[in-house]
Amino acid sequence: MDASRVVVVGAGSWGTTIARLLAGNGSITLWARSPELAACLARDRENPRYLPGVRLPPSVRPEASLPDAVAGADLVLVAVPSHGFRGVLESMVPALPDGAAVVSLAKGIEVGTNLRMSQVIEQVLPGHPAGVLSGPNLAHEVAAGQPAATVVALADESLARRVQDLLHCSTFRVYTATDVVGCEIAGASKNVMAIAAGISDGLGFGENTRAVLITRGLAEQARLGLALGGQALTFGGLAGVGDLVATCTSPQSRNRSVGVALGEGRPLADVLGGMHMVAEGVRTAGPMVDLARAHGVEMPIAEQVAALVAGDTTPAEAVAALMERPPRAEWDPGLLRELQA
Repeated sequence: MDASRVVVVGAGSWGTTIARLLAGNGSITLWARSPELAACLARDRENPRYLPGVRLPPSVRPEASLPDAVAGADLVLVAVPSHGFRGVLESMVPALPDGAAVVSLAKGIEVGTNLRMSQVIEQVLPGHPAGVLSGPNLAHEVAAGQPAATVVALADESLARRVQDLLHCSTFRVYTATDVVGCEIAGASKNVMAIAAGISDGLGFGENTRAVLITRGLAEQARLGLALGGQALTFGGLAGVGDLVATCTSPQSRNRSVGVALGEGRPLADVLGGMHMVAEGVRTAGPMVDLARAHGVEMPIAEQVAALVAGDTTPAEAVAALMERPPRAEWDPGLLRELQA
């Protein structure tokens, strides 16, 4: 796959970081929604709003026109939030070449449809291979060259390896997988669990409580992922427990930060009003709970987060509701069978 025919759509912190990684292989196009940001990236070789202090090499080509950016692309990596994902894909339709692969870098569930991002790709761009890139990937750490790793999942394993070859480097290990469903559910649900972990921290609880939320959150992720056709091992890997731990514990995590503020008693509207980047878990919690209920899956932590962001409960009430649940066996029989298969 020729690097010059790879396009990153979305110039937030993660999109800019991925474009910078890809630039080691040749010229890369980076689409920015704002013409002003595209001009700034071209002029100053830095993204001051989303990735300050990180220089962009000359091989990153900023572009403000989406049709122009994707016209000739073999691979498009879409790094826009879930609520804008469909609209961006629709704007690609007239210009995207037949057969170009589209890989989501977003970690959310679409509000209103409860679809994963690869499903949105399949609806809007039928005939284009759809995949996901997911893992414990805090953008500033990756951009700084700290050792990190991720998973690229596509149904076509040979195509996944081609994407792997483009991104893999001395500071960023890229693993391949075919479990698109599992990687997407893990990526979307960990944001919801990170809000819960942040609430715990904001309430002043300690390490035990956070560990419980991470561990039981992992069980919820796996239950939903398996019900939708994902693979159990995915949730024990980078896209699962790896991303969950990073997002639930890092001060850089936007979703955890939202949770901390809620736990401290700040209104959600005030918290979100002070952010210039998206906390996907806020929008994803409701659709994820709807998706779980439609498939008969219990997700009590996610349910409390959804109720909290909807204004239907308080942090203290959410904790009480979780702790008052009836006692049960730790492992679900279905999950155990999958792990033992």
